[in-house]
Amino acid sequence: MPRLPRICPPGIPQHIIQRGNNRQPCFVAAKDFAAYARWLHDSSCKYDVAIHAWVFMTNHVHLLATPRTEDGVSRMMQCVGRQYVRHFNRAYGRTGTLWEGRFKSSVVDEEGYLLACQRYIELNPVRAGMAGDPADYRWSSYHAHAFGTMTKLWSPHDVYLSLGATDCSRRACYRELFREQLGQPVLDRIRTSVNKNLPLGSDRFTVRMERMTGQRLTPAKRGPKSKMACTPGI
Repeated sequence: MPRLPRICPPGIPQHIIQRGNNRQPCFVAAKDFAAYARWLHDSSCKYDVAIHAWVFMTNHVHLLATPRTEDGVSRMMQCVGRQYVRHFNRAYGRTGTLWEGRFKSSVVDEEGYLLACQRYIELNPVRAGMAGDPADYRWSSYHAHAFGTMTKLWSPHDVYLSLGATDCSRRACYRELFREQLGQPVLDRIRTSVNKNLPLGSDRFTVRMERMTGQRLTPAKRGPKSKMACTPGI
């Protein structure tokens, strides 16, 4: 199933993935992660994109972000991508591309799916065997959500803020969510959505996005195969 056209309706959260070309490492040292975070913050401010969650893995990046303009995410990712590639190539004496083509993205339904997507992002190091607990991995937004670690990059989403009336209760509630792993159906749904640019949400949310963007956002049904295509020797 081919990817559907990318959409970027203002005010709607998006799950974004940027991968290293051929799955090669795009972060080698702590200075690389820090440089990417700094340019991501600068670019998000420049193009008016709120960054709610993130994880920087060795060969890819996950973001949960809400743009305020239709081209905000694309311009932000282009900006940080160009700056970081120059840094990486200069630091490690290399040339050429670093990223695997265009980034991938999917719009996310705030009702019922935003926190699941956020947990998916912050649990990446655990699923990859790089940490036993999300708190053990430095380069993610888990520390901000679970412990209140302040960072300029972080813009907490209203769904997260609604978890508690106080900072303390909100963080405790958030940590409690991580006592259970995400089920396989949820993992599959999130992965399929971002890889195929499908909305992550209810049918009602998908219809809403189609009306908002004027684009079809559901896979086309395959018609029956022609007999000629199935006839041996033709």
